[in-house]
Amino acid sequence: MKNSKILLLIAITAIGSAAIFTACQKSAADTSSSGGISTQDAAALQTSAATDDESDNVYNDVLSNVLGVNDDAGIGAGVGVFLAAPASTGTPVSQFGEGADSAGRCFTVTVSPDRAGAFPKTITIDFGTGCTGRDGHVRRGKIITVYTGHMIESGSTATTTFDGFYFDSVKVEGTVVAKNKTTGNALAFSITVTNGKLTAPSGDYIEVNRSHTWAQTSGMDTPHTPADDIFSITGNSSGTAQVAGVTAQWITNITQPVVRKLLCRWRVAGVVTVTHNDKSAVLDYGNGDCDNTATVTIGSKTYNITLR
Repeated sequence: MKNSKILLLIAITAIGSAAIFTACQKSAADTSSSGGISTQDAAALQTSAATDDESDNVYNDVLSNVLGVNDDAGIGAGVGVFLAAPASTGTPVSQFGEGADSAGRCFTVTVSPDRAGAFPKTITIDFGTGCTGRDGHVRRGKIITVYTGHMIESGSTATTTFDGFYFDSVKVEGTVVAKNKTTGNALAFSITVTNGKLTAPSGDYIEVNRSHTWAQTSGMDTPHTPADDIFSITGNSSGTAQVAGVTAQWITNITQPVVRKLLCRWRVAGVVTVTHNDKSAVLDYGNGDCDNTATVTIGSKTYNITLR
């Protein structure tokens, strides 16, 4: 179904990403002021831009699991930890090609009530004490989701909370709500994160609240050709991060819609403005090429960064 494509996109954002708190890095160290912005504010702005992007990756991973869980409550697309294994022809897992369902899962799924079409429905994905996914990430603990209806139907909502859940070594907390707002044949989802918190073993943390809207802009006429699907993302977020002794509070606004191509795991275009202490940084994802590069401009200085 066409509605499944957006979840494939969500899954790609997490596949191949590195551990949290290291998603973006400067290409070179620079401790001087940036066009009237103090070194301290410049460092806080860089921390803010990086950690906001990183938190987005983790919560998108959660969504790929919540919405790909099955074809009754979820969309049954085989995304996230439900990603299909390579087909006999050797299709790489990362390409979401045709393939058999994953075998030998190290997690369990509990559905209540376990009856097709019965809602509200609670589904628990239990990763136990540690489960290594096909993407190389280790998850443990539980993702618990209440579905008001089938998530391929407009108006259906999935509300997710956590019980001792970790993505790699990072503890994940908060409430994630996904609502299908599709009209016509163009997909649309609202995705919110409330009281989100990611905590590393070092004690570093990211606290975040986020409200984004995903809207399909291309590929509606080719439902069986996911490679041409493109999505536009708008919205904002706010948060606090403590990383390596630097604490920063920030607000982000997508000032030019962020663009994602279905078969690229990075944002390929769009501009996000990050504000800290009335100072701003501009995170630019580029001209549409599928690559892991972006720039962040602080005052008069522009830094090249690598998206992990």
